[in-house]
Amino acid sequence: MKNARLPQRRTLLIGLAAMALVPLAGCMTKPIHPVNADGSYCHRKGRSYMPKLTCTPEAVPTAAAEAEAKRFEGTPGALTVYVLRRSWGDASVVVPVTVDGAAGAATIPESLVRLRLAPGKHSLSAQWDGRDADIAIDGQAGEVRLVELKGSGWVWGNTFSWKAVPLEDAKERALASKLVADVHRLR
Repeated sequence: MKNARLPQRRTLLIGLAAMALVPLAGCMTKPIHPVNADGSYCHRKGRSYMPKLTCTPEAVPTAAAEAEAKRFEGTPGALTVYVLRRSWGDASVVVPVTVDGAAGAATIPESLVRLRLAPGKHSLSAQWDGRDADIAIDGQAGEVRLVELKGSGWVWGNTFSWKAVPLEDAKERALASKLVADVHRLR
């Protein structure tokens, strides 16, 4: 009699475990939040009842522009550089990125920026809390580069650093990020 109940218990335990895991399936991939009425976009960190919002200061590109940018194709006559900001411990702050000392775009956690620049050498700089980090980019017309702005936020402060990454290595994370700026600077 004791052995006859063992398969029933096992089945019951497996069923309960499966039911407990079903709600977690939605946590595996977070959906991108909708754009605000004013065109800005906010990244939500934390629970929905008390979220920490980090919003873009300007309107984000349209859904059509985002779909086109996420094909990750080069632009004839331009060097295309993607700036990806997506790391698990990223600080919930807006970090402006400048291109060759001129205004570029503001980044937020889990965001993507497309820069179309004149072929040649360029300097990207990120500024936060009175600090900055720089990276040099060099490329020809039609080429595509991806750089990652890796951030971490701790009680004692935020840090950011740049890393050049092959597009194939970061494409999945870039596709899961929101395009927050599309900058054309071909001069």
